[in-house]
Amino acid sequence: MSGCLLRAAFAAMLVIGMAGIARPSRAERLIVSVSNHRVTVTPAYSGEELVLFGSVEKDASTPPGRNSYDLVVTVIGPRADMVTRRKERKFGIWVNTDYREFIQVPAYLALFSNRPFDAIASPDVERRQQLGLNNVLLTQRVGTDYGDVVPNDAFRSAFVRLRNEHGLYREETSAVTFLTPTLFRTGIPLPAAVPIGTYTVEIKLFSDGALITRTDTAFDIVKVGFEQFVATSARQDGLVYGMFTAFMALMTGWMASIVFRKD
Repeated sequence: MSGCLLRAAFAAMLVIGMAGIARPSRAERLIVSVSNHRVTVTPAYSGEELVLFGSVEKDASTPPGRNSYDLVVTVIGPRADMVTRRKERKFGIWVNTDYREFIQVPAYLALFSNRPFDAIASPDVERRQQLGLNNVLLTQRVGTDYGDVVPNDAFRSAFVRLRNEHGLYREETSAVTFLTPTLFRTGIPLPAAVPIGTYTVEIKLFSDGALITRTDTAFDIVKVGFEQFVATSARQDGLVYGMFTAFMALMTGWMASIVFRKD
């Protein structure tokens, strides 16, 4: 009986020891919040900027000489399948000649930092932590294969450029401001065409080129009013929505024929 108890105690000590190894104590932790966790989109919505603010909390295990930090904030919007097409001029008209499908990529993607990514970490760490648009994984269907490609791939470059032109993909390496050595803030611009859904905000803290700790928060963008009614109706009752839309089109045409009728 005592042998069983000893084995059980040894097993419990081993589990506790392994748990301690798996979850090492962190010398710093991040406390963050956004200025608005629920953004409402109305007919008059023309864009908005949220503010992310937070602090670096130290504890007794923080190295005494560690006073300099770098911060990278990644905002990821709802994911969707998207297609980038290549057009060529043939016989005087522009036609689609090739395309690339992007699988479950962020509809909105923004990366902010306090200084250039290559000054924060080594190229290897940049790739592993996906620092910068060139290092973010954008899964694509290439023939029968799935995966990301080199950053200068023509379709990938065109996809990022087009999203950037609409303010939906962005990268700013001087957007995070340290108000004190441990207090920081950054703005999160949301354009008028911002997609509806849940947005994840990932915050990564670096020091001397190494990732120290990370945390995340989130906010939602929702439609309200008539736009929300239309979107909900189209999603939940497509048949009624389609019939109503057809009826409205017929009524509009009938009213136009009356207004512009020539006697």
